[in-house]
Amino acid sequence: MEKRDMVCIVCPMGCRLTLKEDATQPGGYEIIGNQCKRGIEYAIKETTNPTRTITTTVKIKNALLNRIPVRTDQSIAKNKIFECMRQLDLVEVTGPVKMGEVIVENILGTGVNIIASRSM
Repeated sequence: MEKRDMVCIVCPMGCRLTLKEDATQPGGYEIIGNQCKRGIEYAIKETTNPTRTITTTVKIKNALLNRIPVRTDQSIAKNKIFECMRQLDLVEVTGPVKMGEVIVENILGTGVNIIASRSM
């Protein structure tokens, strides 16, 4: 890896970061352009193990609507998103459901729960 340019999304500053591999630096990378230490952490995490929060819907029976919005309770590895979505497509819950209720526990063995985003 020679260098990678990215925009930090941790805070509203939107710093333009340049990341280069450098074994002499802490974390093994040299980061240029950050205005706070959170930018360093973001750049390294985004390069080594990018994660995302998933928001979607699942089927629900005995409710006003046919689908209920759900989300992950923490970030999930980016390479697991499509597999997670395939599994959520098979899920069907029965109402009533309260906001924050766990819909799927420990999805794909990741330790991440899928929770309801609203009561229905």
